[in-house]
Amino acid sequence: MKDKSTNKDLYVSDISSNVQEEDLRKLFAVCGKVRAVHLITDQKTGQFKGCAFINMGTAAEAKDALNTLDGTRLIDRCIKVRAARPKNTMAPATPSAPEKPRKARGARGRRQ
Repeated sequence: MKDKSTNKDLYVSDISSNVQEEDLRKLFAVCGKVRAVHLITDQKTGQFKGCAFINMGTAAEAKDALNTLDGTRLIDRCIKVRAARPKNTMAPATPSAPEKPRKARGARGRRQ
């Protein structure tokens, strides 16, 4: 498990639907180099889900952004900034149950 002091990734939630990637990039740039911004969208609809991952240049910049920007008003909402959990500590995705094969009904029991 990664030590949080070396984590350069941040998880940002409670983001307004009016926010664009560039808005987050500019906001977090006051704390250092922003290497990547990933807005989370619904896989089926493509609709923004109000959260994002931000990758900062260094762990120190990420820590500064967390301490400085948590609770900051961005457009019309106060965002929440947290250290992102490393991928290997997240619970594995639960596969959906396989669909049961359907039996062919044919014309059984029907008059022709």
